[in-house]
Amino acid sequence: MLRRCFLLLAVFSCLNLFQPTDSRAADAQKPNIIFIMADDLGYAELGYYGQQKIKTPHIDQLASDGMKFTQAYAGSMVCQPSRSVLMTGQHTGHTAVRANDLNQLLYEEDKTVAEVLKSAGYATGCFGKWGLGYEGTPGRPTQQGFDQFTGQLLQVHAHFYYPYWIWRNDDKVMLPENENGGRGTYIHDLIHDDAKSFIRKNKDQPFFAYLPYILPHVELVVPEESERPYKGKFPKQDIQDPRPGYIGSEDGLTTFAGMVSRLDDHVGEIVTLLEQLGIRDNTLLIFTSDNGGQGGNWKEMTDFFNGNAPLKGHKGTMYEGGLRVPFIASWPGKIAPGTTSDLQIGFWDILPTFAQVAGTKVPAGVDIDGISFVPTLLGKGTQKKHDYLYWEYTKGQIRSRALRMGDWKAVQNRMNRPIELYNLSQDVGETKNLAQQHPEKVKQMTKAMQQAHTAPRDFPQTLKPVGIKGYVK
Repeated sequence: MLRRCFLLLAVFSCLNLFQPTDSRAADAQKPNIIFIMADDLGYAELGYYGQQKIKTPHIDQLASDGMKFTQAYAGSMVCQPSRSVLMTGQHTGHTAVRANDLNQLLYEEDKTVAEVLKSAGYATGCFGKWGLGYEGTPGRPTQQGFDQFTGQLLQVHAHFYYPYWIWRNDDKVMLPENENGGRGTYIHDLIHDDAKSFIRKNKDQPFFAYLPYILPHVELVVPEESERPYKGKFPKQDIQDPRPGYIGSEDGLTTFAGMVSRLDDHVGEIVTLLEQLGIRDNTLLIFTSDNGGQGGNWKEMTDFFNGNAPLKGHKGTMYEGGLRVPFIASWPGKIAPGTTSDLQIGFWDILPTFAQVAGTKVPAGVDIDGISFVPTLLGKGTQKKHDYLYWEYTKGQIRSRALRMGDWKAVQNRMNRPIELYNLSQDVGETKNLAQQHPEKVKQMTKAMQQAHTAPRDFPQTLKPVGIKGYVK
């Protein structure tokens, strides 16, 4: 009997020796986390969310393999504060950056999701549009928990796709010019390539890859191969940016569709890379957008594609079209494929969610507004829910605000205007203002908005002015 036991032990030992080393390491390794965030991608600009004219097969497959959220919200209706909410786990009533304002940035005392994950043993990388602090300030990514950074520190620089330079960590890297002495590098491709290199480099240890990609925002330009499938399929529409230095497109609808398709292709490349490296099953991958689809000079373009349908408004408004975003989570073997969640979540929920995934906790003394939605992702345990979701846009003083409480949504797009009230369960398009019919509900939600707001940080107005001069010609 003893001989048989020793024989069995020997067989099992041999089997274990022949198991690939990287497979054993992956089994023991904490999950990798990838957060891909598009720039100004509307709620319905993906096939899985109803898009009919633009093809997004790779992102659609990601949703099919994982979980689609139907009531997920950005941190704000514009880019800079939305990113602050994402990083700090605090909504715009508490977070440092509450407006698109170069004088608002993160400071040393701010604790970011990158710092939380780094302290848990994660390699951390950011690739794309930062917007929370530029050269010489404490808000730059290398001072906020990221080991590696490639991208634009300033959100205004992320408007351009053929710049003369880019940031790698704290170094300004000049880019090669083309044969005519002009801009020669489609910068999104360089950012994407550096993101893939970071994943390859850190495949044998837990990593957090934050990919705030700059597509498909503002300057309408994309390499021709991405436009080719859409040529001649849409009405020709000349879309030009009135600001100097920006590239427009004489066939803007085709260009925009090509930009979304290029984004989709690059998401597909990230998934393929994870599969090739043998780490796909050990990686939580989330895809979303920083706010709703574009308005302003690009409103007609967004509306042509029904990019925010069936929601009201666009980026820059507190209506659902400015705040509600596509949100997809995929984690093979952990998140059930083909599932849909109507849980109300916001970007401030990312920090506690990622902390729980990483097996760590939010540090003591760090105040956040977020709630982990890991129970929803894994279909296990009891999911806590928010009493309300809150947004404000504050530049010196509150300019606009909104609050969702259950099915009810209060909107105040200007502080000198009355509060509007909508029942989203019956009117997701926010077409019927019910404020006069429900004055007590307006009173209740107004009180909640007042309680959710704290005085913003007193930023010193000593930061140097920064524009696009020297970034593009």
